[in-house]
Amino acid sequence: MLVVAYVLISTATGKESSVIKQIRELPELTEAHQLFGQYDIIARMETSDYDKLCNVVLQKVRSVSGVTGSRTLICARFKRD
Repeated sequence: MLVVAYVLISTATGKESSVIKQIRELPELTEAHQLFGQYDIIARMETSDYDKLCNVVLQKVRSVSGVTGSRTLICARFKRD
């Protein structure tokens, strides 16, 4: 089962470009865009399971220099009839 999540990332002032460059190196990342507003970056991640997703967000994304916070939105999967 593929787990898809969007990670909203806050960065230190002026660090947006550096952070997005670093997270674009993650193999789990499928998209990343800079934002205007409360968050600075939105990143779309795909992993094989929830445990791997947790590891990617906690160990990789949140440890990037310049990241000050994040919010993870895990996509729901519904069975189709």
